[in-house]
Amino acid sequence: MELNTFMELAGPTIGAAMSAYGVAVLTQAEDAAAGATVNLGRRILQRVWQQRDQPEREALERDVREVAEESENADAQAALRQTVRRTLQQHPQLLAELAELLPLPEPVSTRFSVSGPGSVVNAGTNHGEMSSSVTIHGGNTQ
Repeated sequence: MELNTFMELAGPTIGAAMSAYGVAVLTQAEDAAAGATVNLGRRILQRVWQQRDQPEREALERDVREVAEESENADAQAALRQTVRRTLQQHPQLLAELAELLPLPEPVSTRFSVSGPGSVVNAGTNHGEMSSSVTIHGGNTQ
């Protein structure tokens, strides 16, 4: 799994673990009462923490503490994500190991079928009127 994809999928689990455990997320044992998402985020952060040397562990702990103290601070959250990202860049085998823990997103397949004069399909978001024009030439529609 590519690192950016992993970070997109793992972000919510890390956030859930931080909300549930705060700084204790790095040492907290699995909690039967916690949801699967919280436990997965805790496991990801603990594995990242275990891969780091002592000064790097202290930096990760600082980032975790900042997010725990100010859960709405986007800068603190970004710093924690960057720390996780750097560790996974340095340890591709850890990225592969942790990627196997994440549930894969459901593939999205959408089919549209329209028929008839003036039919319109919009597979995205529309914030206005939609129309099509029909020109009649000699009884034929085009």
